[in-house]
Amino acid sequence: MCKCGRQRIQPPKKMEREEVLSWALKIGGALAVVATMYTFMRRGKRTKRIAPKDTVVLYQIGRGPYAPSISPFPLKLETYLRMAKIPYENDQSGKFSSKGKTPWIEYNGQIVEDSQFCIEYLNDKLGIDLNAHLNAEQKAVARALQKMTEENLYWSICYESFGNDLSRVETVMPYKGLKLWLGTRILAYKIKKELWGHGIGRHSSDQILHIGSGDIKALSVFLGKKPFMMGEHPSEVDCAIFGMVGQMLWHMEGSPHQKLLKEELSNLVDFCVRMKERYWPDWDKCITKPDKTKDD
Repeated sequence: MCKCGRQRIQPPKKMEREEVLSWALKIGGALAVVATMYTFMRRGKRTKRIAPKDTVVLYQIGRGPYAPSISPFPLKLETYLRMAKIPYENDQSGKFSSKGKTPWIEYNGQIVEDSQFCIEYLNDKLGIDLNAHLNAEQKAVARALQKMTEENLYWSICYESFGNDLSRVETVMPYKGLKLWLGTRILAYKIKKELWGHGIGRHSSDQILHIGSGDIKALSVFLGKKPFMMGEHPSEVDCAIFGMVGQMLWHMEGSPHQKLLKEELSNLVDFCVRMKERYWPDWDKCITKPDKTKDD
């Protein structure tokens, strides 16, 4: 018979009242954030909007303080609609698509999501070709430039805007009060997960900036002294480049991206101003703080 003494198991200590309250607040707060995130994303529940026949309804978040959108992709798509002279109406209620993205369009009852798919759909439907003056090699280069900008440079912009300090992006978001505070943090949480999934978010801040700066400089080198990316005449790729570089120029005040543009890459600044003057004569009516851009 074993004579080993049995170790007495001590009963767990009772949780102090303050500790219980603290945990309750944490759990309650977490549930509130989850509920708010769900409500925020449910804004994408789509409802049909009655629009005139053959008129595009462009759904986007809303106007920005210094550029017509706080996102490069709505600015790209709306600039395309203007370049292609397609009649359109804006719906700035903030409805997201079924993919949880913005912008998206309705055209004669047909819903199309993703800015590039919208452009391709309208090109096919309306027989539009803004690249008709380009040869096959130029079209391939234009596509490569656009993909570098939208699939690589874009993520360095996201990191700079939502990575750590949210104070800059809060100055351009079209929300106020609790909606602003919570909305930016929900977006930051979502974007950080996307950055990690993309891969760029696994690098250091300096490395991410190095990647973004390389892309911006490449755009500047290719543009050179040309008025538009592919030469003397604008093409579809200019809408995408304008949308992205325009965000850095007008909505990323004091950022390394903006400093690089203004201090070293003036041809990209001139390009943005050229696109703005050509396709946005009503620019000041399409932003919320027009006085800021009068000297640009």
